[in-house]
Amino acid sequence: MSFVKSAPSFRLERQPLDLRFRRAVLAARTWETPTYVRVRLEGDDLRGFTSLGSDDHMRLFFPGDGVDDLDAMRQAPSREYTPLAWDAEAGWLDVEFAVHGDQGVAAPWAASAPLGSMIGVGGPRGSMVVTGRPDGWFLAGDETAVPAIRRFAGLMDDAAVGRILIEVTDAAHELPVVTPPGVGVSFVHRGAAFPGTVLAEALDGLPASERPDGDVFGFVAAEQGIVKSGRRLLLERWALASDQVVVKGYWKSGEAEYHAPH
Repeated sequence: MSFVKSAPSFRLERQPLDLRFRRAVLAARTWETPTYVRVRLEGDDLRGFTSLGSDDHMRLFFPGDGVDDLDAMRQAPSREYTPLAWDAEAGWLDVEFAVHGDQGVAAPWAASAPLGSMIGVGGPRGSMVVTGRPDGWFLAGDETAVPAIRRFAGLMDDAAVGRILIEVTDAAHELPVVTPPGVGVSFVHRGAAFPGTVLAEALDGLPASERPDGDVFGFVAAEQGIVKSGRRLLLERWALASDQVVVKGYWKSGEAEYHAPH
């Protein structure tokens, strides 16, 4: 007797986008926690902006005061971020930043740049899109992954089932994620521990028996050290299909120029 494996309930598909460079200005900021801020960028160049995948990366350029020439802006310091929300007709884009201290260029700009400050927006250059419907969801990450997690949660229908696990400093830094009733959201607190280590311990502690049924989409993103624990859980203990999971370091300690894999 032969068995024919049924087609998976969903796929991850790569879709290219036209790479464009846009100018915008800082229009508003909203603090969600003492170290997490959402900013709104506005500008005519943002009309037509799109991002098809929840895990998309765009590059933001921080040119400093008085620079609005496109060529000069492209030479400015830049970092990668996930678009959270936008209006392609009205010309605005929301981006969220984890702010820890005054190191680097992006977080201090998000925290304290005067309204009206210029910024460059490049990309996204392509998207990874969930097509179909996962039977279950498992999303895990630190604060830097929350925009992607929020966007993935936005794809879930009312009958979705799964689990979301987020590492933050403490209860005062927990960031809400809106989910259907069947998808639980829980937090682990790292306190003074190195970022990602408490999340890694939590992932290592999840047994095979807690795997959701069926075709599960798995997403794990935090400091680069999370990759081993994420792969051990999703690919080894839970035996998820390698082409139905995303495990990546969104940032790497000590490397300001680190780029998350696309």
